[in-house]
This record gives sequence, structure tokens and C-alpha cells, in this order.
Amino acid sequence: MRHVFVNILGVEVDFTTKVEDFIKHSGPKITYTKQPLQNEFFIRSNELLFEQSINDIEVSIADWEGIPCFFSTGERSNLPFDIFAASFFLIARYEEYLPHVKDIHGRFSPKDSIAYQNGFLQKPVVDIWAYKFLNVLKERFPDLVFKAKSFDFISVLDVATSHCYANRGVVRGVAGLLMDLGTFKLKRVVDRILVGLNRQKDPYDNYEELISLHRKNNIKCNFFFQFADYSKYDKNVSTNSIKFKSLIKYVADYAPVSLAASYSSFSDLDLLKKEKRNLEGIINRPVTSSKMRYNRVDVPETYRNLMAAEFTDDYTMGYTYELGFRAGTCTSFQFYDIPLEVKQPIKVHPFAVHDYALSKIKKDEVVLQQIKMLANEVKHVNGTMIVMFSNELLGNKETRNWLSLYTDIINEHHV
Repeated sequence: MRHVFVNILGVEVDFTTKVEDFIKHSGPKITYTKQPLQNEFFIRSNELLFEQSINDIEVSIADWEGIPCFFSTGERSNLPFDIFAASFFLIARYEEYLPHVKDIHGRFSPKDSIAYQNGFLQKPVVDIWAYKFLNVLKERFPDLVFKAKSFDFISVLDVATSHCYANRGVVRGVAGLLMDLGTFKLKRVVDRILVGLNRQKDPYDNYEELISLHRKNNIKCNFFFQFADYSKYDKNVSTNSIKFKSLIKYVADYAPVSLAASYSSFSDLDLLKKEKRNLEGIINRPVTSSKMRYNRVDVPETYRNLMAAEFTDDYTMGYTYELGFRAGTCTSFQFYDIPLEVKQPIKVHPFAVHDYALSKIKKDEVVLQQIKMLANEVKHVNGTMIVMFSNELLGNKETRNWLSLYTDIINEHHV
């Protein structure tokens, strides 16, 4: 309810379970229960928000003036569905607690979500419901006070691989060279040698251009650096590299720097704390925002670990290979831990666009159209459009010029 009223609509609310207090109140008021008291604004409640623990729930999709909805309420309710239960189901990621088959990295598949299965993954339905709800409320309460938000655009830069060839040490450099020779990747061999001789800039070294682009267009951005030991899935530059540390300090002078947690720290709280502490030691300021490797989220354990490591914000809520709104909203929200029945002090910032989802699209103009479509959805509800690009892909020019495409996206959507 606070997400719908306060976060999205800017309407302050109070709650009461005392009938006499409710009747005495002379301002706008709503009953959320099974039966109305009198002739007040009434939303018939679904059982979901009154239950304990997790139960298998049947979700039947209905239509509210062209927008999908679920948990229908019947004729007496002023809304055709329970907006609060439906919003909670999506935002609290209720479906991710239910039995499902995880992928190789332990991730929830978008194809198992009701949003994907019912064709509304690319709509921030919680925010759309909220604004339609506001219109209904204003008809009933013309003097209702609300504080409108404005559209925002944030770019998240995931730096899991800061350099392609440079700063990787002699052993890893020689091993990479031999591997490229063995697989006849002659262009990479030439590029590797030229970078090693300082005749050519490393293809992933686009930090100066990115910072300049963001500042020119007044774009909010956040650089997430992986600062971890080498492993099967974590192959960044060594944390002992002086040049790597200098790069992080340089970026931190112009933009927020946060932690891209390693694959290994996903289920290792001590390692997560160590990576956070080490990155803080480089930039000499607290690191409060996180992003998990490969967008791995295991609710509620991931957020419990992040809180234990003293993170206050997380940017992992989204799908790597599908565009859209994993939690059904384009507004940041506090994580709710269903087994503990408590709202937790960590804010979740859902992203709508991941560059690997875009890589499946062959034409640049179609990529731009897709992002524009999603941005328009967010603009209609005064939400926040978060896009996520990896430094690795932005430096890749083999399939398309990703940096040029990214520049077009930023120029199109600066606010």
C-alpha cells in the first residue's frame, strides 16, 4: 500500500483497524476488507495479504480497461481487482518463492513469470494500476492531495571486465595470446600485441568517453566495478593492479562507484563483505549499492546477505535476456521478506533493459524502437527508466558498434 500510495502517487496514508476511528475521519478514506461498512470507497480484499507463509496461488488474468490485472473482486468493489494484493504478488516476487526450475546459474526464468506468460512483462503494470486508481479516487475525492513525480533515466555500467588485454599480467597475457593463436583469432592477436605495445587503446577502455557522454547529457549513471579474485566466472583484472585501482579512483571522481559482486560471493557472506571493504578502501568512501553477477537473485537469501553486508541499495532486479519489468514496477521499492513478514531496509531499483537482451535484436533501429517503447511506458507513469550495459559489450565492435548505439540511446533519452 505504501508503494502504491506513497512511492508512486505521492499520497500520504494512515491505517486503522478501529471502526470508530475510521467513521470519525472526515477526509478521503477507503475500506480494504471483505464487506464495506457504509457507502465509503471500498476495495474487496483478496486473502493474500492476510495469510502467513507461502501458499500455492491460482492467478487468473482479467482486463481493466485494456490493462491486464488479477485477483478479481466482484461487483460491489470500487475496483474490479485487488490492486494491493496483485501489486504485492509482483513486487515481493511471490512467484519466485514458489517451486520452479532454475537455470544453470540458479536464476528464476522470465518464462516462468505470469508477466511473460500473459504478455505484460514490458508494461510497469503496478504503476499503471496506481495511476488508474488515482483517477478513480479523484472522481470520488476531488480535493485529494498528491505529489506528482517526474520521469527519470539512470544508466548502470557493469564493469565485470575492465580491460580486454591491458593490465592482465604476463601469465594471463601470454595464455590469452596462445589461446587466440590456437583458435585462429588473428584480429585479436594483432589487437592484443598493439595494446601491449601501447600503440592502441584497449577496446574496453571507454571510461573517459562514457563520463563525458553522461555529463554532456546530464545523465545519472552508476559504475559497478567487480573487485574480486580470479575464478571460473570472475575474470577481471587483478585487484593488486595499480593501474586498475587508479582507474577506479578516476571514475569515482566523476560518478558513483558501486560493487559488482563476484559470482563466488553469491553464497559467501564473508567474501561479499571483503569485496565491499576492499572497494571502499580504494575510493575512500562507503559503498552502499550492489549488483549481483549475472543478475542472480535468490529471494530472500540474496537480500538478507546484502543487508548483512550493510548494503542499502541493489540494482539486480531484472532479467538478463528479456526486456521488461521483473517486479512489475518502474519505481524503486523496499524489499519485503515474506517468510519473516517484514519490510527490510534495502531498496530495490528494478532495471528494464539489459544489453544482452538487446543483443538478440539484429537491427540497431529496432533496438532504439524497443527502448523508446519501454521509455514511453515509464514516462506515462512518471517512473524511473534504468538501463544496464556491461563495459565488456560496449567495447565489442565485432557484431555491431555498441558504444555508438549506446551513445544514440543516451542522446535520445537524456532528461
